[in-house]
Amino acid sequence: MPLIFITGGVRSGKSHFAEQAAMQQYQTQFSTAKRLIYLASGLAVDREMEKRIHRHQADRQAQPIQWLTVEAPYAIAEVFEPLQDGDVVLWDCVTTWLTNAFYEGYDSGTPCVQRPGCLENKLQIVKQAIQSLLKKNMTFFVVSNELFDEPPYNSDEVELYRRTLGQFHQWFVAMAQEAYEMNDGIVKRWK
Repeated sequence: MPLIFITGGVRSGKSHFAEQAAMQQYQTQFSTAKRLIYLASGLAVDREMEKRIHRHQADRQAQPIQWLTVEAPYAIAEVFEPLQDGDVVLWDCVTTWLTNAFYEGYDSGTPCVQRPGCLENKLQIVKQAIQSLLKKNMTFFVVSNELFDEPPYNSDEVELYRRTLGQFHQWFVAMAQEAYEMNDGIVKRWK
């Protein structure tokens, strides 16, 4: 299975680029492609995120190919299990999922980031699930945000998030057949 990793700044055009590439892949293998799947990790926790989710949904609905959208804000590895040979899958996005993973359990008192081993366990489960996906005959596009050009924060939690995301990005690039970075709508292929 080819894994294609796409990163870039917020509103850099990476989601649009990934959607276009996934649709092109789907059309290229139309006779063998089963489904075009969008794994959405966003949660409408505020008005801005709600608008972004609606914009992404409207963009997909306006396209000539029908997407099967699967909401996957938390247990992304479970969503990977029913994926089949021939599927073209787009996961948007890793940073949103990681934020959800960090703070899962917040409403009940203790977020994952504050429970020893919780975050490491979640990341390990996702990595193992992706390695299993690599054995299937499908195409997997992964979108993430680039947060590393900003100066360090005075928050240990934010720096832990950035460090964790950076390590996750490195893992994705190592696993990927192709890796792209988007800046201001311009695509740079790194791998």
